[in-house]
Amino acid sequence: MARISGVVIPAEKQVQIALTYIYGIGPHYASTILAAANIEPTTRVKDLTEAEEQRLREIIDADYTTEGDLQRLVTNNIKRLKDVNAYRGLRHKAGLPVNGQRTRTNARTRKGKGVAVGGTQKKAASKT
Repeated sequence: MARISGVVIPAEKQVQIALTYIYGIGPHYASTILAAANIEPTTRVKDLTEAEEQRLREIIDADYTTEGDLQRLVTNNIKRLKDVNAYRGLRHKAGLPVNGQRTRTNARTRKGKGVAVGGTQKKAASKT
């Protein structure tokens, strides 16, 4: 089991896929990192030598912001938008889509489960 940026990446997966388990590294960055480290993208993590793992760690630590640092950066950016009352900050506060998507329909991921408004059936008269 290789541990990179504080994340244990799965040993059975190919290196280019396994690197995407690290927050902040997607498919494009994974291929760029592997090219810089001269590692074949299709090799399995369990087949990497200790030297190759070390090269990956050094490249990622030197050139990329990942995991906790990146999450802190994103959180601070959102907090700053909220503090200055920017439009995007207000959308974050309200829990609505930020980038101009429609909200009349869809947007369920941000808005949460749909809640019926009014229009419920009348209660049947109970016998007394």
